[in-house]
Amino acid sequence: MSVANLCHRLQPQVSARTAAGFAEVLRRLGGPLQVAVAGRIKSGKSTLVNALIGRRVAPTDVGECTRLVTRFQYGTVDRVEIVFNDGRKQVLPFSADGMIPAELGIDIDQVSHIEAYLTNAVLQGMTVIDTPGLGSLDAASVSRTEELLGAAKHRKPDDDEEEEEGSDELDDTSRNAVAGAEAVLYVVTQGVRADDQQALAAFTAATASREAGPVNAIAVLNKADTIAPESVEGSGGDVWKAATLLSEKQAATLKPRVADVLPVIGLIAESAESGGFTSPDAEALRQLAEMDDDILETMLISADIFTSWECDVAAGTRLRLLEKLDLFGVRYAVEAIRKEPEITAGSLRRKLLDASGLEAVRQRLSIVFAARADGIKAAAALASVTALAHASGDPAERQRVHDAIEVLLAKPEAHQLRLLEALTLVASGAVDMPEDLAEEVLRVGSNADIGAQLGKPGAPRAELAAHALERAGWWRSFASFGATPAQSRVAHVVHRAYFLIWQQIRD
Repeated sequence: MSVANLCHRLQPQVSARTAAGFAEVLRRLGGPLQVAVAGRIKSGKSTLVNALIGRRVAPTDVGECTRLVTRFQYGTVDRVEIVFNDGRKQVLPFSADGMIPAELGIDIDQVSHIEAYLTNAVLQGMTVIDTPGLGSLDAASVSRTEELLGAAKHRKPDDDEEEEEGSDELDDTSRNAVAGAEAVLYVVTQGVRADDQQALAAFTAATASREAGPVNAIAVLNKADTIAPESVEGSGGDVWKAATLLSEKQAATLKPRVADVLPVIGLIAESAESGGFTSPDAEALRQLAEMDDDILETMLISADIFTSWECDVAAGTRLRLLEKLDLFGVRYAVEAIRKEPEITAGSLRRKLLDASGLEAVRQRLSIVFAARADGIKAAAALASVTALAHASGDPAERQRVHDAIEVLLAKPEAHQLRLLEALTLVASGAVDMPEDLAEEVLRVGSNADIGAQLGKPGAPRAELAAHALERAGWWRSFASFGATPAQSRVAHVVHRAYFLIWQQIRD
């Protein structure tokens, strides 16, 4: 609300173009948190998007649509809008299977992005943005993704271009400053590559000045079922244990860019959550469960053997099961049926959903994103306001906006913004802190639960209160006597955070 009031107050004091930018910032503040699902090509991003939404609507096969940025947002009428580079819009119907058409029948070089509106409860609280794969051979697709993520350079007018004086239309620089997502769900597979880290480093919440960090970024290890357990020490031959251990290693590699890395099986999650798993599928699995152990084990060695083996379950049916569950999901479902022969199709679907790891991802999204959505959006909005002022080219206007932001940040109710700023400075390396103190800043700033913030989950309230007060005093002393000027700025914010935690526990 404070940032919205700042925009309202400044609009009459800035140029028409900057005021138009502020209007866009206000619109974004009033909407749901915008979460981009990003990652390398063929990492299973669109499959995960479908699982999160609970509807198979994003095309997963390579086509024109997968080369474009698609924003899934709430609407009272289901529809697809193609947004062209010049601002024109063209409405398309969903295909017969309820998905966005894979082929659009237009020149996609002329397309900015796709807007998909769905009457979907999940999208009332979060706009989900599906992005083309980074690392794709299609340079235009990569450029669209990088622009969404804030990595693309802002275009400057050519020498022979003239900008209309006093126009209230946003120029490219201003538009890009407010066009990015506010949070990112980054999808990796078994190996974290150098360009995964580069993409995360380039990701910005609203402008190129705010990097991704544990406040607004988490990662998932997708296709966890394809991990060979024998390749991960300590897995004991268990696929999910191997995926969990590998996720922990990847988290160490990607931190502090992300809050966490969680294993997930996107294909099973999509099938179980979006209605793809049906009663006939359950019946086919029940037939497989009745087969001899040795024969079934042989069939489950590979997809080719599974679909070509002669048995009572039709080859086409087995192929459909593979497309929905893969071999891991088929094996898991068969074992569940053998343990509980009377299990219903609905209960089997829920077991598959539990096995996919989707619920843990949703809970982490809720903790990292939803619980602090207002703070993330406000921080992104302030970054956008700053970028818009700098893009105006008017030093007086820039100073006016800067002064207003400083007044805002000095208010007690703006401390959450200060903490997010301090966290970003430490996570990005802009402020160098000793490793143990950096970890403490990240813990305090990137958790919503008090026990987790204090590093004492489950501790009694009296112990939490005493620890918060003790750390508040320590950080105040460090700010005054042991810190560099940059560290001192962060330390004062952390001191205040601990003090407010202590007050919250006391109250």
